Amino acid sequence: MLNNTKTDTRKIAFIMLVIMVAASVVSIGTKVFAQDAAAVAEEPSGMERVIPGTENWNGKHDISVGSFFSNLWHTTGIYKMIHTETPEEIAAAQAEEAAEEAKKSEGNNVFAETAPGWQYLLMIAIGFVIVYLGAGRGFEPLLLIPIGFGTILVNIPGAGMGNAPDGMLNIIYNAGVGNEFFPMLIFMGIGAMTDFGPLIANPKMALLGGAAQFGVFFTLFGVSLLNLIPGVFDYNILQACAIAIIGGADGPTSIYVSGKLAPELMAVIAVAAYSYMALVPMIQPPVMRALTTKHEREIRMEQLRPVSKAEKLLFPLVLLAVTILLLPAAAPLIGMLAFGNFVKQCGVAERLSKTMENEMMNIVSILLSLGVGSQMTPEKIINGRSIGIILLGLVAFAVATCGGVLMAKLMNLFLPKGKKINPLIGSAGVSAVPMAARVSNKLGQEYDPMNFLLMHAMGPNVSGVIGTAIAAGVFIATFAK
Repeated sequence: MLNNTKTDTRKIAFIMLVIMVAASVVSIGTKVFAQDAAAVAEEPSGMERVIPGTENWNGKHDISVGSFFSNLWHTTGIYKMIHTETPEEIAAAQAEEAAEEAKKSEGNNVFAETAPGWQYLLMIAIGFVIVYLGAGRGFEPLLLIPIGFGTILVNIPGAGMGNAPDGMLNIIYNAGVGNEFFPMLIFMGIGAMTDFGPLIANPKMALLGGAAQFGVFFTLFGVSLLNLIPGVFDYNILQACAIAIIGGADGPTSIYVSGKLAPELMAVIAVAAYSYMALVPMIQPPVMRALTTKHEREIRMEQLRPVSKAEKLLFPLVLLAVTILLLPAAAPLIGMLAFGNFVKQCGVAERLSKTMENEMMNIVSILLSLGVGSQMTPEKIINGRSIGIILLGLVAFAVATCGGVLMAKLMNLFLPKGKKINPLIGSAGVSAVPMAARVSNKLGQEYDPMNFLLMHAMGPNVSGVIGTAIAAGVFIATFAK
């Protein structure tokens, strides 16, 4: 049964890759044949080339260590509490916000650009494949099925379901996806479903969740390498940040960040993020085996201490307070996570907690997924950038897994005998809850059937949710304004 599952997973991954490669080749080939060779002027390359969309930045998003920490300090809650904005600063911020809103409104109509009819047919076919992956193979069915149907419906010629202002899918997108409302409701539900007890019982597990975010930041260098290929992979830093968050294996956060920084890439980023979440059992084990020895995989960890109700109540409140002071840009996500978790732990609002976990999560998941599917149009998907996002997302995910495992091995160098960490749980530092933790536990039991790592792996797993939200906050705080 296990071998059949692995074979099916490989086949599905191969089908997805073939579709994206075919779409990209067709797109690039179309551009090549459409160009008039006599009209193509030689463009600068390397550092002299201007990436499309950055012509008017005038150094606004240039990367330097000094400006990075300066921007980060200016966005902290502490700075905003002690600094009073001048009228000039307020006016400049309002003007910049108005310009950003005007830019977003230009893309409200998903059919603003014209694409050949066969491309819509190709997108409908991709939609059916996505539905098959969810319904036929059980890969994140609660998300992939509505995303697939959204893709099919928005690409039906003449149906107008994605047209502004009255198309149903356009209304759903503007109501909660484009303005990041639905991802925050999802985080509220995740908070109500999450038990932070394993992290509270063993706080050093937070280091594993933090180390897994290395994949997110490492991907920024991968974007620079792809940008060396002119005319195909022209990503700016805002798009690079949105792509990098895929490495956190957190669909709602990926949607939230892309909505803030690169809404034009939201569709393919969301599909890539959820696809890699579904492929966790295939992607992570080879990396985990390559970085650990048989002896390390058999390490048994001592049972976690009991966590009191008071600790569970205080944790979301302390987490929110720290976020308010240090990284307000992450407060929308962390705040909803803390709110949902506090409602669950306080025990006096059980009806609210159950609603967040069940009815609200189900409704919002349907609407969010349909809204994401509504962005799967030829103008946004069938281009060279799509395959780049798929590749970079995979790199981000693999490096994030490496980061968590290697951090556990590093910690073991300083931990006394009997307190060692099984490095397999480091891979759970990505925020695919609880799938990544289950993979760690399953792989550990392959080498020692009596070794139960699930609760230990939940520590870095839930810290990965927080870590990805913090990484998102850093990107937004540094580059969104």
